[in-house]
Order: sequence, then structure tokens, then C-alpha cells
Amino acid sequence: MRVKCYQQDRGPEESTFMAATGAGVLSAASSFSPLRHGRLIHAQLQPKVSVAARESVPATVLQSSTTTNGGSHNGRLEKRSEATRVGQKYDSVAKSEGESSSSFGLKDYYEQSIGMMRSNDGGPPRWFSPLECGAPSSDSPLLLFLPELVKLIERTVRSENHRSPSRPIYLVGESLGGCLALAVAARNPDIDLMLILANPATCFSKSQLQPILPFLEIMPEQLHFGMPYLLSLLTGAPLRMVTATVEKGLLPLQQTVGELSKAIIDLSSYLSVRFTFACEWKKIVADKIFFLLKDLNRVLAEVLPGDTLLWKLQMLRSASAYANSRLHAVKARTLILSSGKDQLLPSQEEGERLCRILPKCEIRKFSDSNHAILLEDGVDLVTIIKGSSFYRRAKVLDYASDYFPPSPSEFKKLYESCRWIEVATAPVMLSTLENGKIVKGLAGIPSKGPVLFVGYHMLLGLEVIPLVSRFWAERNILLRGIAHPMLFEGSNGTIDVSAYDTIRVMGAVPVSGSNLYKLLSLNSHVLLYPGGVREALHRKGEEYKLFWPERSEFVRMAARFGATIIPFGAVGEDDLAQVVFDYEDQMKIPFLKDELEKMREGIVTLRTTTDGEIGNQDPHFPLLLPKLPGRFYYLFGRPIETEGRKLELRDRERTHEMYVEVKSEVERCMAYLKERRENDPYRNILPRLIYQATHGFDCEVPSFEL
Repeated sequence: MRVKCYQQDRGPEESTFMAATGAGVLSAASSFSPLRHGRLIHAQLQPKVSVAARESVPATVLQSSTTTNGGSHNGRLEKRSEATRVGQKYDSVAKSEGESSSSFGLKDYYEQSIGMMRSNDGGPPRWFSPLECGAPSSDSPLLLFLPELVKLIERTVRSENHRSPSRPIYLVGESLGGCLALAVAARNPDIDLMLILANPATCFSKSQLQPILPFLEIMPEQLHFGMPYLLSLLTGAPLRMVTATVEKGLLPLQQTVGELSKAIIDLSSYLSVRFTFACEWKKIVADKIFFLLKDLNRVLAEVLPGDTLLWKLQMLRSASAYANSRLHAVKARTLILSSGKDQLLPSQEEGERLCRILPKCEIRKFSDSNHAILLEDGVDLVTIIKGSSFYRRAKVLDYASDYFPPSPSEFKKLYESCRWIEVATAPVMLSTLENGKIVKGLAGIPSKGPVLFVGYHMLLGLEVIPLVSRFWAERNILLRGIAHPMLFEGSNGTIDVSAYDTIRVMGAVPVSGSNLYKLLSLNSHVLLYPGGVREALHRKGEEYKLFWPERSEFVRMAARFGATIIPFGAVGEDDLAQVVFDYEDQMKIPFLKDELEKMREGIVTLRTTTDGEIGNQDPHFPLLLPKLPGRFYYLFGRPIETEGRKLELRDRERTHEMYVEVKSEVERCMAYLKERRENDPYRNILPRLIYQATHGFDCEVPSFEL
């Protein structure tokens, strides 16, 4: 995704801040650049720059426009040469041995930005990126971050829409930017816009900033000194700059404070602020932080003068009123990010209000985040966009082709959040080679797709998490699951779809014939459960019973692409929990029956033409009685090849024969596992814990002999 960032200081004094954007498909970063005399800065991510995000980040000029109205400008040509030299410098540094991008600091950042802060030189907007990133794909949509100028953004949006009408345009705004993004959407309902609003300031009248405005208007100028610092403390940003690094153990606290203080001194030198960091290193750490924040107050007062702050608050007030008066005209799909500990705005309350008003709106809540949510280390805008299925390259979202696999850091974060399931169940993976031999591990799984895994869906689908993580970690294979549509569209507010963002990041798609077709055409490894919801939410006493349709739903599709079908079985749910209050019990209680019927009305129903229990796909939440955790066992049967059998499998009877073969193999795998697990000395969690205590908790616990 191509990313552009705009910011302009309209205050009477010099310098304001512009937030840059960063690597991957798209992301938000926390690097700032002081600008002079209201210069407009335009940043677009294209070539790679040797810079690390969220740490000490230098800015690098990438390129400048060379023509205006068909002509050239000498000054602009000079800037292009300068930009080229800067880019070459950082590229050479990145390639040199022993060099790391983390060696650059704020001082380097400002030295490289000098050419961008010249006043009244007649040059064009400068393009730069402070982050390492790759070139965007040719069909990627445009993202505009922090739209602070309605007219400018509006012109850009209309121009981009005229140039590429089939692609959406993303507007990302935080606080004030959220109000202005809503204003642009309201004024351009015919343009395909996607709004991402982080703590939008449409609730300015209810915020703690509202009482400050009249007070600041009458306050003497000499008392403006502490106001920026007061607001920064309310956001919690200064202390998080220190604690985030220390909590991660990246640097000792003394070194962290020292480097942060050096960065502030570098910043002050470029703002012509002359002060001495009067903290002696022999004092206790608390004194260091105190003096650091004290001098940060001075820097903030220079960077954000009182007049500029007053102008910002006045703009917040007017932008909030304007946006609220035109919410009815906003037709764009909107994603709201709301903080639970926002000290400036009632963000969560406002996010819920906007969700009720805007027709196509979703919300993601971050209970532990403060006001500057996009600057927080634990908030990754890329992951949020992918997890909410908010990224698309055309008019309609394509779950198959509009997907980007998780990065190593994303997978690590997701894996750690679900690792307790793998620790509790210690999964045993077995696979079958082409000669029929069963081996430990996933050696029998083909690396090349398309591959269709067809198996039994455990209670609540708990087997999916260890299954997907093991395939990714051991074989670098991404399993793309076929899931129920309610995990993507919700159910009249009764199901919080944000709880399923993880499965979307890992590549799940709503169940449909077209999505299966697209995944197989992309040579994917696809995970399919013919039993669906009925199998995963089975009744009491129905463990390991298949609820498959009478006729095949996947054999012909697999044969069309020559996919390899791998039947598999998974057991272990009966060692984890027992169903004690199921769907039948709940339907006997009038209150619960009404709730289930309400939930059913708001979701896409499947197999409506199928009679009997197989067609009963009603979602519900069974009451479970937990057990002392046992162990999960997986067996992947012998691969069934369909390549070259497309014409043969057009015959309905031959198709049905293969379907019965797959179903029988799944049942055989489960029977094998249930029998062999009786010989596993570590089936129970207590023997496993004893084994890990003596051999290390990261070791693999053995199982039964093959």
C-alpha cells in the first residue's frame, strides 16, 4: 500500500510535528520531524532506507518532484541530486558489515532534514521516509495518514479516484485527523473511501480539553510554558518512551534514559533551545527521569508554543462540530480504534456512539492504551487492518487474493497469545508417507500446493490453534481455513467479531464455493471441515461423530485443480472438557431460546436445504465441565491424488466413492489415535510437567511408540 502523510503548521510560531508512516503493507510509526514556516511535507514510501522503526530513526529524503506545469526548476533538480546522495549513503551503510541501523539517532535525523526545512525557496513538497520499507505493489490502494488539511486531502482524494476509480482510498486520522477524515468522507460520498479513526475528537465537547480552551484564551502568554507538558503527561507519552524499552529488556534503564536525554539535547539544538541537561549520573534513576522530563517540558514549549496550541484546540472545536453535523452523510466503511485509558477524550464511549450512527462501522477496543494509541509499541496498525479484513485492492473485498501472510513478528505475537493451549495439550503430530508408513512429525505433508486437508472438527474447534501454529513453525506452511461467515460479519451485536481477528490474520476465509475455488487456484494449503458448526458444537455424547453431508462438497473442486486431498483425524477433546449443558438443554429454557433465535437471525445460515441434524447449524455456547488437561493427537492419512482425474471425477458415482473414501479415512485416523493414546505415559498433564521439569520446559515430550 502506498502511503502519504500531510501536515502543516498554521500557528504563528515555527515548527510543528508530522507523524511518518512505515514498513510492511502499511503501518504507523512514531518518528517526528520539526518543520519551519508552515512548510508542507509529503511523504511516500518507495525505496528501501536503512532505518529501524520505533527506535532511533533518521529521516531520509527520497526524492522531490522536478517539474511544475511541464517545466523544470533548477532548485528542484538540485534537491533531487541531494536526495539521491542521501539515499545512497544510507543504502551503503545498510550493506556495510558490522553496521546497524540502530546506530543512527535524532542528530542524524535532523542533519538529513536540513535541506527540507529551507524557507521560501520556491521548491516543491519534499518526499521522505524515516523507515525501512519496500516498494508498493502496482495495484496497491492509497493511504493518506493524518489528514490535517481538508481542502488538500479532498483534492488528493478526488485526483486519485479519477486516476484509479476501481481502488479504494484510505484515510487514517487520529483525534483531530479523525474529524477531518469524516468531513472529507461526508463531502465525497461517491468516492470509495476507507476510514481508520483512532480516538476521533468528535466528542471534543465532552473532553477534558474543552475547559482548557477558554482558560488558554485569556491566559497571559508567559504562562503558556507548561501547557504542552501538561497535555503530554495526560497522554502518558513521556514515561512510556522510557518504560517501553526497559520492560522489553532491550537496554538497561540507565542507558535508556541516557540515550533519550541525548535525543532531547539534539532536538533542542536544532530548535535553537540552549539548555543544559543538569542531571548527574551518580544520582538515582528517579532523579534522572525527573530532570529528563523537566527538560522535555522546555523542548515541548518551544516545539508547540502557546499560540499554536490555542489554534489547535480551536480547530479541534470547530472540526468536531462540523464532523458531527455531517455524520449522516458518511457512507464510507469505518474502523474506529478506541483507547480505554484516554485521559483527553472519552474515546470508548465515543467509538460506540459512532458505531451506532455510521452505517458501515466497526470498532476495536484497546483497554490498556492511552490517547496516542498509534504511537504505542503494542499497537500495530498493519495487524489491525489485516485482522479486521479492512484491506482490499478493489471495490469488493476478496478474502483470497487481498490477503497478506503474517510477518514473523506478527506470528510470534499471535503465537504467544495462544501458546497456553499448546502448552496445556502438548500436541502429537503424526503423518503418513506415500508408501503408507506412519511417522512422527509432518514429513508426509506435501510442500507444494494445492493441498486440501479434510478432517474432524473438535469441540469449539480447539484443535485449529496447535494445528496452524505447528504447520507454520515446522514446515513454513500457512493453512488457510474455511470458516463460518459469522466470524467475519457478526450477529446483530451478539458476537464480537474482533475476538476472531487472529484467524483472519492467519488467512481464514468465509465458507463458500467461490472462496474454495480461489484458494485452490492460488495453490494454497486449505483446511476444510465438512461437519462445520454442527460438529464443533456437538451435543452431549457425540464426541468424534462426523456430521458430514450425504454428497460431496469438495471432491470435484479438488480434482479441477489437481489438488492433493489429505484426510486427518484429531482426538483429545474428551480429555479436556465435557459438555454438560448443550443446545437441546438451552432450547428448553424460554429466555435462552429467545437469545438463540435472535443470534440465528443475524447470521448467514448454511445448508438451509439439508434436512436433519446435519442442517442444524445454529450457533450456541455449550456449558463445559473442565478436566485435568490431557493431550491432543493428530494423524494425517495417506495423501489422495486427484491430478489427472478431472474427467474421471466428473462422474457422480466416482466422486461419491472418493468422498466415502476420505470420510472413512478420517474415521480410521481417529480410531487409530484413540487406541494408541492408551499407551502414552504422558497423556496426562502431570507426567508431562514432571518430564519438562527435569528436561527443560522447551523440550518435546515423547509419546507412544509407533
